[in-house]
Amino acid sequence: MSRIENHPVLGPDSSEEVGITVDGREMSAKAGDSIAVALWVDGQKVLRRSKTGQPRGMYCGIGHCFECRLLVTGEDGTKVSVRSCLTPVQQDMRITTESGE
Repeated sequence: MSRIENHPVLGPDSSEEVGITVDGREMSAKAGDSIAVALWVDGQKVLRRSKTGQPRGMYCGIGHCFECRLLVTGEDGTKVSVRSCLTPVQQDMRITTESGE
């Protein structure tokens, strides 16, 4: 999926790029985007797998469900489960997709 770079009403996108790591793969994202949007724009629709291995992605997009859960590793190494549709990307963020958890 491509991103609208120059919106006819909102104008050009002036967001800066930030570097994030997803499952060990480095990528760039736009500052202010949620993790789910950054992955969606990158072409990754499956955000995690259920206990039975079924793919899960962004479902509601507003934080009501928990289908878009991902793990974010903090500076101290602690992994926290977050709803990726609500969590904005940050520079050097380390993200791990959950699998059957």
